[in-house]
Amino acid sequence: MNKKVEYQHIGKMPYAKAWDYQTELFDAIVQTKLENRRRTDRGEDALPTKNYLLFVEHPHVYTLGKSGKEEHLLLDKEGLEREHVEFFKINRGGDITYHGPGQIVGYPILDLDNFFTDIHKYLRLLEEAVILTLKDYGIKAGRIDGLTGVWIGEEGDPNPRKICALGVKTSRWVTMHGFAFNVNANLDYFGNIVPCGISDKAVTSMQNELGKELPMNEVEEVVKKHLATLFEMEIFENKQN
Repeated sequence: MNKKVEYQHIGKMPYAKAWDYQTELFDAIVQTKLENRRRTDRGEDALPTKNYLLFVEHPHVYTLGKSGKEEHLLLDKEGLEREHVEFFKINRGGDITYHGPGQIVGYPILDLDNFFTDIHKYLRLLEEAVILTLKDYGIKAGRIDGLTGVWIGEEGDPNPRKICALGVKTSRWVTMHGFAFNVNANLDYFGNIVPCGISDKAVTSMQNELGKELPMNEVEEVVKKHLATLFEMEIFENKQN
């Protein structure tokens, strides 16, 4: 089991380019696993599979998951052009969400055979890393039963507010896509969608909750620290140009 995870702080990258890059890494891991099956059949040693953690910020974009409804995008083509927002239908789970500046988008591309083969546990640990990060900044956050993501104001709160959305894809226990954590994000862009298909709950950010802008690199380091602890990862960094 290889618990080494290559961390790449990509910075700002268009959504389509990041999706292609994720897919390239994802496919390579899957191909290694297929080769290992052939090697095992021949009595040869298996090759270690790689793991990655990408942090990226996207220009304004809406993405619609496989189970989403296109009517949850409240803009037509002209409206998207007017707002300078891209739109993609993608292969993760979940409904529609927004990515943009001031948001930490985390893409763990992991072979879960290196950690644990439990998708429910995987999602809950991604949420927990964000919950613990918010706790470090004095923000109480948690989960709402039946809904993915991280919320300010738990079950029974009159004004629950989503601060982190999740949507993943897995194949042969390899993951891609991940989470979108609102740090300093412009929340106005959520007004053009029904976020995650949920019409009766609000969206928030760390900046909105604390009344001040947060240093993105500082928050990223805290999230990374909690992910490393929760998943028992050995993270090493690969800085991208």
